[in-house]
This record gives sequence, C-alpha cells and structure tokens, in this order.
Amino acid sequence: MRGRLTQWDDAKGYGFITPDDGGAKLFVHIKAFAPRAGRPAVGERLSYHEGRDAQGKRRAQEVRSLEPRAMPPIPRPRDRGRLLLLVPGFAAAVLATHLAWGVPNALWGAYSAMSMATFIVYALDKRAARLGGWRVAEGTLHGLALLCGWPGALLAQELLRHKSAKPAFRRVFWLTVVLNVLGFALLFTPLREWAVQQPFLRR
Repeated sequence: MRGRLTQWDDAKGYGFITPDDGGAKLFVHIKAFAPRAGRPAVGERLSYHEGRDAQGKRRAQEVRSLEPRAMPPIPRPRDRGRLLLLVPGFAAAVLATHLAWGVPNALWGAYSAMSMATFIVYALDKRAARLGGWRVAEGTLHGLALLCGWPGALLAQELLRHKSAKPAFRRVFWLTVVLNVLGFALLFTPLREWAVQQPFLRR
C-alpha cells in the first residue's frame, strides 16, 4: 500500500498516513520505519503494510520512503591537535622572548587570567545556546580574544565545539589572534625598534 505522511509529531515520534486510495488515516510510529537517513517529514510519500496493534487498532507497519534521501556526507574529523599546538607554541615563544629581551612577569598572569575567563564565557554561552538562554555577543567574545584571551578561546572552540563551525566568526577570531600576537611582538621584541624607524609609522 502507498500513501502520504500528512501529520507528524517529531518530538513524540508518531503521526498519520493518508492512503492514496482515500481511506481513513492510518497511525504510524517511528519504530515502524525501516532504517533511513533522516527523520520522517510531512508530505513524504511512503509504502507500508496495514496491521494492527495489541489492542486491535489499525496502524502502518514496515514503512519505507518512496523518496529516498542520500545519506549525509560523513564530516571529516578536524585535526584538533594541530590547532591546539598553537597554545604551547605561543607560550614557548613568550618564554624565548623573555629569555632574550625580557618580558614583564605580569604578562604571564594576564594571558592566563584572560584565557581562563574567555574559556568560561564560551562555556556559559554554549550552555545558554543549548537551553535557549541569554547569549553572549560575538563582539564580546572577539574582544576577550583580542585582549590576551585567544588561547582560552581556541581551547573552548576545539574542546567544547562552540563557535568552531561558523566561517565568518572564525575569520574574525583569527584576525584577533594575529593582531594580539603582532601587538606582543611590537611591544617586547626588536620588531618595535624596526617599526619606530619606519617613516610611514612616524607620520
């Protein structure tokens, strides 16, 4: 037999099929569907067998879609390790700069505190997104990253899987990383002396 799914409650997992022959609607439960790529959708054409449940009520069984959907592509796993290596890599660069030219001890505390605060803000924003609560503005997240919190932001994106798939957000995030690292280099390495000597920076 064939029909069309005309009612469906995805939260409860059941609905009704209207047969092509114009008969009465037939109850269908999600467990009656054959393995498929996605959830049932209203308007979907189906084939089925009519049966009865334990109480003798009519219901659809062995339900199959007549509109097969392609299986969604399996996402390629991202290489978390490679990105997370930026955090110890930057810490090593700061240590090397400290040994070569000196870096204020407070700088370590600033990066550590801001990174921890940024990680917590990301975690709270993810929780709010899941529960439908008040969200943190993206500008605030970028501001925290720029103000020495980008290591914590990177850890949150990779470990919590939050704000890690939105291209526009990621572009701005990496810009804040570049600006922060560039600022560090201009303040604590010989690059500062080179920059001061450039005519276009003295105007």
